[in-house]
Amino acid sequence: MRERGFTLIEVLVVVAIMGMLMVSMIPGIMNSLETRDLENSARDIQTTLQQARFRAVDNKISHRVRFAQVGGSWRVILEREAAAGVWEAVPGFLTKIISPRYVVTINLPASSSVEFSSLGILEGFDSTRNSVTLQSLKLKGKRQPDLRILTVFGGGSIRYDKASSG
Repeated sequence: MRERGFTLIEVLVVVAIMGMLMVSMIPGIMNSLETRDLENSARDIQTTLQQARFRAVDNKISHRVRFAQVGGSWRVILEREAAAGVWEAVPGFLTKIISPRYVVTINLPASSSVEFSSLGILEGFDSTRNSVTLQSLKLKGKRQPDLRILTVFGGGSIRYDKASSG
């Protein structure tokens, strides 16, 4: 009686086929990871903006989100007005860091910050200077939507858009 089983060649052929399938899937997986990371970074900024607005209304104190470039990366900082013109970090808020892989374009009226009054209204609103844009050069090279644009309006609402740079 002869035992039935797989020969070494059959096993190697199956392993080779599985390896080729895995290699062909890597670019798609990497693309998904880049898209997800870009989305998460933009949503973190959107959440921080919304949090600043809600805190301003809830505490009846002006709050702002300040964008600061430190080294090669951008920081997103939530602050409250301690006294007229004096800002302090909100206790318990962890500064968010935007990955240096992304091109960040800040187009805001007040020196790289968004300030919400105690009524939740944007201070110093300018309809031509009211956005923060993140761009992934990897996604641009693959001709996929590479821009995430956050637009802040005078009433305090925030719009999130995806776009392609061309």
